[in-house]
Amino acid sequence: MAEEDPHLSALPDRVSQIQDEWRRERPDLDPSPQGVIGRLHRVALELTERLVAVYGEFGLSEGEFDVLATLRRAGDPFERAAGELADHTLVTTGGLTKRVDRLAARGLVERRVEASDARKRLVRLTPEGRDLIDRAIAAHLANEHRILEELGKTDAAALEPILTRWLRLLDVG
Repeated sequence: MAEEDPHLSALPDRVSQIQDEWRRERPDLDPSPQGVIGRLHRVALELTERLVAVYGEFGLSEGEFDVLATLRRAGDPFERAAGELADHTLVTTGGLTKRVDRLAARGLVERRVEASDARKRLVRLTPEGRDLIDRAIAAHLANEHRILEELGKTDAAALEPILTRWLRLLDVG
């Protein structure tokens, strides 16, 4: 897709309107951070909607997709310890248990006990789970490519290092 007209970014949007209202109502406050944070928040909400729509095509929630993708990225035999899975998906072990329960009920993952430590539980993709996540990740990445094409290669390339640095500063890299 062609790069966007630079004048388009100068047009007022909802965040600009909100900032103007705050400047009018509270001239003693500086609403300028909303220019970045408010827009990032709105972008994140819209991106989530667009991503979740693709997961839904495969009968998956965002969290279920995350669990399956994390297991798939582990490589053969496509399993991780439950605690490690929680770390990689950034959810609590309680939240993870619910996700794994739903996926196991659908035959997409299975639990097993670690042979060397009976206290350790492993979660593994089943062949059906691997097939589903392989199809879902292909559709997901195609969707992300479409989304970024809307932004344009130059802007996407400029945005990536800025977001990478900001995540590091926020300590959520």
